[in-house]
Amino acid sequence: MSVADEQTRRAARASWPGLKTNLQEAAGAEDLSATTSPEQRLAMMWELARGAWALTGQPMPDYARANMPGRVIRPGDR
Repeated sequence: MSVADEQTRRAARASWPGLKTNLQEAAGAEDLSATTSPEQRLAMMWELARGAWALTGQPMPDYARANMPGRVIRPGDR
């Protein structure tokens, strides 16, 4: 991608609506911890994750947790 294309895309994104917040400051968001168990919240998240994965058109990975891709970054390792 050229620098001009990147700058055009960046300028377009600058007008997108958005709100940066954290869970305690989320305006109007319901605190599900008062009405649901951790297990129920995890089940809700799992449904969202499965739906998002389905949108990729790829099969759901089925490897063991020990084989999942990732890395650990500890303080001072940077």
